Amino acid sequence: MKNDIILLGHGSGGKLSHQLLDELIIPILSQVEQTEQNDAAVIDGIVSNQIAFTTDSYVVDPVVFPGGNIGDLAINGTVNDLAMSGARPLAISVGLILEEGLGLDELREILQAMKLAADKAQVKIVTGDTKVVPRGKGDRIFINTSGIGVFDHELRPVGSAARPGDKVLINGRIGDHGMAVLASREGLDLQTDVATDSAPLNAMVAKLLERHGSAIHVLRDPTRGGVATTLKEIALQSGVDICLEEERLPVSDAVAGACAILGLDPLFVANEGKLLTIVDGQVADEVLATMRRCEFGEKSALIGEITENSAGRVMMRTAIGGLRSIEMLAGEQLPRIC
Repeated sequence: MKNDIILLGHGSGGKLSHQLLDELIIPILSQVEQTEQNDAAVIDGIVSNQIAFTTDSYVVDPVVFPGGNIGDLAINGTVNDLAMSGARPLAISVGLILEEGLGLDELREILQAMKLAADKAQVKIVTGDTKVVPRGKGDRIFINTSGIGVFDHELRPVGSAARPGDKVLINGRIGDHGMAVLASREGLDLQTDVATDSAPLNAMVAKLLERHGSAIHVLRDPTRGGVATTLKEIALQSGVDICLEEERLPVSDAVAGACAILGLDPLFVANEGKLLTIVDGQVADEVLATMRRCEFGEKSALIGEITENSAGRVMMRTAIGGLRSIEMLAGEQLPRIC
């Protein structure tokens, strides 16, 4: 390509648009031959009676942050949303909203991160769309991804399936993503490296369902709103009380220290590579052991339990022995973290 930035003409549907697609976007993301570039993708491999379908949009600021960028974040987020339903992610669409003036080198870096993330999760990017908006009418790049997954089993972990006696598990430290993005955006020196936890969790979910089956009652990824908001949603859906143990919450010293300085609570800080699972209490230790043997699960922890049927309360037993009520996040604690 002759230009080194995005021009309005790249969104015109004409020669520049075709150059952008044929010389940059398609070669990196999908390698679809020109003869196969039609108005819709034909997806092989769907033999299930049901499919999972999800969509999400990514407007994170900044678009590049410690440990990742908006590209791999978009792929991992969609993969994880499908996985939390118990589905095997199969295919993803990518919609790019580009602002005039975006550097092609930066776009190439984002596209390459998307392809690497898709390959890691073993999903295909099968279709997409690109639009260009005038300078000042966007913020460099926004991405929309939609995903389709298939079910290879009859298991359906849902938010309404938690019951008394179940245990609450998480696959590692909380708050890393939100704090990494905030520190990068505001130029904060945290005195240590804090990087996004963005990662595909579909392989871990597949292993949990394969080994523990119907003992896996709930799967959910605590992204915006953090662990607290996600557990509150589950408590309301299931009509149960959830009690967390503060001393068991896995939080890095860097994130805990930054939150203390900024007046934030790690429970409400976003994650992008974490899953919460609520499991039959009788096999919780076995499930935890499985999680710890999986990639992205080495620091998994049992952090709480379902105590009784109720109107949907979440409590936390503090380090000094008291009980603290946990509610949903009110407002936007950290804007544009995904």
